[in-house]
Amino acid sequence: MKQIIIILTASILLPACKSKQPETLKSVLQDKFLIGTALNLEQIYQRDTLANSVILEHFSSIVPENCMKSMFLQPKEGEFFFDDADKYVEYGEKHNLWIVGHCLVWHSQTPDWFFVDSTGKEVTRQVLLSRIKNHITTVVSRYKGRVNGWDVVNEAILEDGSWRQSPLYRIIGESFIDSAFVWANRADTNAELYYNDYNMADCGKRNEVVKLVKHLKDNNIRIDAVGMQAHVHLDYPSISEFEKSIEAFAAAGVKVMITELDMSILPRAKYNVGADISTDFEYQKELNPYVDGVPAEKDSIWTSRFLDFFDLFLKHSNTITRVTTWGVGDADSWLNNWPIPGRTDYPLLFDRNYMPKPCIDSIIGKI
Repeated sequence: MKQIIIILTASILLPACKSKQPETLKSVLQDKFLIGTALNLEQIYQRDTLANSVILEHFSSIVPENCMKSMFLQPKEGEFFFDDADKYVEYGEKHNLWIVGHCLVWHSQTPDWFFVDSTGKEVTRQVLLSRIKNHITTVVSRYKGRVNGWDVVNEAILEDGSWRQSPLYRIIGESFIDSAFVWANRADTNAELYYNDYNMADCGKRNEVVKLVKHLKDNNIRIDAVGMQAHVHLDYPSISEFEKSIEAFAAAGVKVMITELDMSILPRAKYNVGADISTDFEYQKELNPYVDGVPAEKDSIWTSRFLDFFDLFLKHSNTITRVTTWGVGDADSWLNNWPIPGRTDYPLLFDRNYMPKPCIDSIIGKI
């Protein structure tokens, strides 16, 4: 009996030994901002098991790389294909992730029929508005209460502050953005609504986006955040100019989201090509120097530069509500084939085997 008493006393006095859970990006950033990533179909359908493990361990938000773009959702007028988008939303719901819909209105990756009639002539303003309204209303209504936020309009403004001369602009004018936000809001009054664009550190684009935000607000059209696509490089943009844009958008009365974050380590064929997917340069061996891996010195430069941007995001975490990388691992990245097909780039936080890069430990150590 004495022996039993001693054992019970010991179990009371000595607390159970618990192993500490390893810190992850989403665990350390949960009080700062959402940390997200873009998913391809292999990941949405969980066929890529290594990537799936990384997504669930490190990320709190997701965005689809392609399956919600209009060319995939409505390849023919009135014929919607929702299988992949449904699966994407189900994945986010199952794992309690913040779900972003990307994107409702964009000049690119929109099917040709959207802008022409049966004879191939450009449609009238009223016809195009009707098609946009139908697309937005059908898609947003389907996922009402399930998708947390939408990239309503993507890439409508150029670096100098002028408007992109897309069919949307040529046929409708600037007001296509007003209409898109109005219809998205009507379809789901609880989903957040975003304007998303690249090269947002350029002052011309910055000023015009601020003007756009103020215009929408002055006309009682809801916009919740500006998405700053962060397709950055080792030498562009400057941290200070990027910060000016964060501050300018916040001052205009919207939240800021860092979207499509990746940082190419490769030399550029042209200084400032933005992120226009139609840009295409001929392959040159000297522009693909790291086929067999990145030299340690170059990798150190990449890490330092990436951490500089992350320091900026943390500094403005009272304004920034989400930071999303454009892909999970290096092998997934669109930069392997843009703007020069067939290259080997290393732009993301996880390598080609989905192993974490050293900067992840550095980010975690900062919090």
